[in-house]
Amino acid sequence: MTVAVTPVRRRAAAARAPGTLSAGLLAAVLAVTLLASLTAAVALGSTSIPPDEVWSVVWRRLSGAAPRPGTDDLIVWQLRLPRALLAALVGAGLGVVGTAVQALVRNPLADPYLLGVSNGASLGAVAAIVLGLGAGGALGLGISGAAFAGALATFALVWAVARRGGGFAPLRLVLAGVAIGQFLSGFTSYLVLRAGDEQRTHGVLFWLMGSLGGATWQMLAAPAVVVPAALLWLQARARGLNALLMGDETAAGLGVDVTRLRRELFTVASVLTGVLVAVSGAIAFVALMVPHACRMLVGGDHRRLLPVSALFGAVLLVVVDLVCRTAMDAQELPVGVVTSLLGAPALLYLLDRRLGSGS
Repeated sequence: MTVAVTPVRRRAAAARAPGTLSAGLLAAVLAVTLLASLTAAVALGSTSIPPDEVWSVVWRRLSGAAPRPGTDDLIVWQLRLPRALLAALVGAGLGVVGTAVQALVRNPLADPYLLGVSNGASLGAVAAIVLGLGAGGALGLGISGAAFAGALATFALVWAVARRGGGFAPLRLVLAGVAIGQFLSGFTSYLVLRAGDEQRTHGVLFWLMGSLGGATWQMLAAPAVVVPAALLWLQARARGLNALLMGDETAAGLGVDVTRLRRELFTVASVLTGVLVAVSGAIAFVALMVPHACRMLVGGDHRRLLPVSALFGAVLLVVVDLVCRTAMDAQELPVGVVTSLLGAPALLYLLDRRLGSGS
């Protein structure tokens, strides 16, 4: 008996075809790698601390026991562990938001930077820094709120431009995002030049290139809530995201409210981007690289792609931040410098593959 294969089933099979690894096995390997990376990130530095001592400090802190005298407790608990955990949260968030944006526009070359959202969040945060709205801390509530507002306003503007004349065109969305993002980037540079404070200007420029320095336990609060919440929300709508990849008509035929889902995706992506930019600055290319790499490993089904992207992004940024912190003796490299060095060749590779395939 011959079983007819519908276009939807063929597309679903195609989504699974690239996956050569078990998503569960890969997630387990990434989880173990993440744990090892976090341990290395806390143990290594100008003062090296044995891994068993790292875990001893963490255990004593979590169990409520009195910390041991000496500097190890201060280095592990107050300086390095918050930074390593922030790197993991930001990396996971970038992996998740990149996956969501690529599903939104049906383009593996899309990320919050190409849509201008990161530029909007950066403008809001820099404006807050220059105007002194974050006086309560280096990255206080004022800066976080300003980054979120900038991301949301930018997404709304890009969405409005892309929807002009009715309908939805992914290419128009990307072009609108690039144009608006460049305009906002120019305005951000103007604000930096108007700061009139050399030390503040240097700090803002370093932050704009991405930095996890100065991480505190308080800074973990927002991403620790928003990143898992966004991942769970997207995971619950994974079938809808899969349907979006097949086209609006097919998705609507499968019962997906395409307009509502896209509007919700815009909102979630803007919230997540705003929070990440507020605590880490503008870290480029991670949201582009991670989903595509994971898609080649486990396929395009978002039920597998989302959690693997979160874990892969977390591992990547923890390792990159460790390199930035230890590569040079005299100073620390901005995280965005290393991710750009990794991401630019990755983007060229993606473009070459797409042009070579004629897509």
